[in-house]
Amino acid sequence: MEQLHQLIAFLQIGRFGFRDAVDILLMALIIYRVLVLIRGTLGFHMAVGLIFLIAAYYTTRSAQLRTTHWLLTNFFTYSVFALIVLYQAEIRRGLARIGRNPLLTRFTEARHYGARYEEVLLAAATLSSKKVGALIIIEREISLRDYVESGIILDAELTYDLLINIFAPNTPLHDGATIVQGNRIAAAVCFLPLTLDPLLSKELGTRHRAAIGITGDTDAVAVVVSEETGYISAVVGGEIQRRLDLKRLRTFLNDAFGPPRSAGDRPRGLKRLYDFLKNPLSR
Repeated sequence: MEQLHQLIAFLQIGRFGFRDAVDILLMALIIYRVLVLIRGTLGFHMAVGLIFLIAAYYTTRSAQLRTTHWLLTNFFTYSVFALIVLYQAEIRRGLARIGRNPLLTRFTEARHYGARYEEVLLAAATLSSKKVGALIIIEREISLRDYVESGIILDAELTYDLLINIFAPNTPLHDGATIVQGNRIAAAVCFLPLTLDPLLSKELGTRHRAAIGITGDTDAVAVVVSEETGYISAVVGGEIQRRLDLKRLRTFLNDAFGPPRSAGDRPRGLKRLYDFLKNPLSR
């Protein structure tokens, strides 16, 4: 009876304040973002298995199955370390997305405005017409240094001719990914993490899965040319757009990197505010 009175007292509207509402909203947001983060990955299936173990833990305690309950109790004692190991990719991806939040980065300058990605466009179109496979990764804010070091360092100027020669069939640099940093080709034959999403189409080969994997873990942009079909695909944030022509690929890169601007230009947000204050009646 005493516990019932305590529950009623807790649920009284006077005890539920603004802080409680904020706390509930934050927890709901965290749970939602975690579900979005692991959706379509093996992490989701592991989460289902973890929920089953938690249910089994309380069931064995209620049913007084001492041996099984002891085993589950010891398992959950070290479950924090197990979760870190099992969800290391999701944790890394989640922290990277927090760091890329516009609220944290809106006052920083993009590093690659003015980069000559027209070379990438022309190379992709040429390789597509010849059905030569290619995987080009373009770095943005998150450094790809670890992946650059896994390949052959080039540190060469980004040019159409060099890209065509890198992906020429039956050459040492053909396989693997080529990573672009700014106006330079940092490395070729780089090894990238493959996505483990079981829901992906079986038509997607190793290049496409590597592109989805690296763009899911970082904010890089990937351009993929299929060796079998010659179709061009572009990937950002782990989301792939397939069968792009040159015009659509140019639009995709413009959306990803923004239009070129000089160093003296105002950031876009401040420029829009300045234009509005200068001539508000035109809006």
